[in-house]
Amino acid sequence: MDPELSALEAKVEQAIAQLKQLREEGRELRQQLAARTDENARLAEKLAAAKARIEALLKQIPETEA
Repeated sequence: MDPELSALEAKVEQAIAQLKQLREEGRELRQQLAARTDENARLAEKLAAAKARIEALLKQIPETEA
């Protein structure tokens, strides 16, 4: 086989392997992003609930005149 053709074939195989690796990495990153987005939404809900509880407690504290 022609050495140039062999070199080209090796480069194509390397490019294909790198493409597969990058696709897998992209898939993993999309999964991580989805998980973090869900976690962020859950934490935002907890924060809103805590804020509402604190505001309710603050309304129960009588104001004192200075």
